[in-house]
Amino acid sequence: MGLSVRRSARTRTIGAGLAALALAAGAVSCSKGEAEESPKMTPAAAVAEAAKNTEDITSLRYRMTGEYPEQGRIKAEASMRMKPTVAMSMKMTALDQGADGSAEIRLVDKAMYIGGNAEMAKEMDGKSWMKFDLSALGEDALGGAGTSAGQAEQNPATESTFLTGAKDVKKIGTEKVDGVETTHYQGTVTLDTLRDSFKDEDKATREKREKSIEQYEKMGVDELTMDMWVDGDDHTKQFRMKGDTESGPLDLTVTFLDYNKPVTVKAPPAEDTVDLAEMMGELGES
Repeated sequence: MGLSVRRSARTRTIGAGLAALALAAGAVSCSKGEAEESPKMTPAAAVAEAAKNTEDITSLRYRMTGEYPEQGRIKAEASMRMKPTVAMSMKMTALDQGADGSAEIRLVDKAMYIGGNAEMAKEMDGKSWMKFDLSALGEDALGGAGTSAGQAEQNPATESTFLTGAKDVKKIGTEKVDGVETTHYQGTVTLDTLRDSFKDEDKATREKREKSIEQYEKMGVDELTMDMWVDGDDHTKQFRMKGDTESGPLDLTVTFLDYNKPVTVKAPPAEDTVDLAEMMGELGES
């Protein structure tokens, strides 16, 4: 049972959703202020200011839509807490996967739970959740979800700084996003320019950004077109990332709904959970 579940289309779909979360949840704040760009502020400076303002975000809630390689169209809504400990709850649907495409993901106490899917429960003796202990299971055991789960623990503000590495940042215009007045910026970045843009940062910052870039490399991405919608308080209201991968197009948009509000995530009941680490151990013994 364990191997079939781990390699099932459902698990790969959720792994893609986790990767999408890490790749797309870049700029991490929103506001209801009016978008009033200073005439002295260049597009590059405005983007840099918005990226800087993500540093103090402790939690957020957002909506994600778009297309992910091999999985097709996806949509999700999630809440994430970065401080004092990392926790996340996301309900995701892979729109092209039919009944198998909907599931819930929870990250709490350094464990990832995937479930809430009736079809999955049929393959796990009625239990509807699978637990991935991130400290006990490596990338090989987790398959496609391994790297994604690790990324979900990172502060999602990391990718928001990538647009500051673009050499061609330009102002597209002013637009309303969910009723909020914003200024729309766009630029193109390559992995080489991304690395060059943070070479003078402190060690911790370089390591975080390098881990994010490695995910793009594994997908075969060379260049990304990035859009950022910034509100009147110099916070990012919406973020979009587009690129070509070895497995198809990547096109994800994240709209931030609120931030710095309490986020509580609870682990599913133990009696309703299958522990993948224990299951793998039993398979090894047999």
